[in-house]
Amino acid sequence: MRVLAVLVLVVALVIGIVPQHTDCESQGRSLTLADGREIPMKCHWTARAEWTVAIPLFATGALMLFVRRKETLAALGVVVVVLGVLAILLPTILIGVCGSPDMVCNSTMRPLLILMGSLAALVGVVVAVISLLRKDVVA
Repeated sequence: MRVLAVLVLVVALVIGIVPQHTDCESQGRSLTLADGREIPMKCHWTARAEWTVAIPLFATGALMLFVRRKETLAALGVVVVVLGVLAILLPTILIGVCGSPDMVCNSTMRPLLILMGSLAALVGVVVAVISLLRKDVVA
């Protein structure tokens, strides 16, 4: 179970850090408005919003390292599933990324967040199921 908790910690770090370096603003691109102002693209806001998933996901992974009760571990697994789904929804439905397929956010950030969110959700399901199937207290 500790291996799965460490995996959640690593996924949380990837979800939090990698988008900050693979959005268009980090590559020097931004939208120029008709009045000359420059504003960040959608991928920048997706990268910023992923922190709202990564921080609680990291905290949940850290808690999973110390929890001994199987019911609590199952609940933390469900939280990991929800946060994994949110990590997927941010770049796909909720905020999105840039429309051009050549942009780094579309070629790197979006697929990586979908992969990491899927991995988090899968690990959360495994943790919840394993913990509920155990008859003894998790050590």
